[in-house]
Amino acid sequence: MLLITCPYCCTARPESEFRYSGEAHIARPLEPATVSDDDWAAFLYMRTNPKGLHAERWRHIHGCGRFFNALRNTVTDQILKTYPAGTPRPGLGAPAEGGR
Repeated sequence: MLLITCPYCCTARPESEFRYSGEAHIARPLEPATVSDDDWAAFLYMRTNPKGLHAERWRHIHGCGRFFNALRNTVTDQILKTYPAGTPRPGLGAPAEGGR
C-alpha cells in the first residue's frame, strides 16, 4: 500500500484515503466551442502513459477533500513529491519521454 502525504494536511496517510483522478497539468481548451471533434476527443481521452516519472492528480477524499498533484515513478510506484493543485510541476529531473 502507498503512503501519500497530502500537501494540505501534511500527514502521510494510506492510499485508501485518496482517489486517483488522472494525469495532472492537462489544460482545458480556452474556447471549447471552436475545437474540432477529433481534438476534443483527444483532450478528453488521450493521455501519456510514461515509464518513469509521471505527474498525477489525486483527491484526499477521506481527509480535507482537496485535489493535489503528485509526482510518482510508475516503475517503482514511489511518490517523490506532492504539491498543491494549480502550482507548476516541481523540477525533479527530466520528465519521462512524452511527459508534460
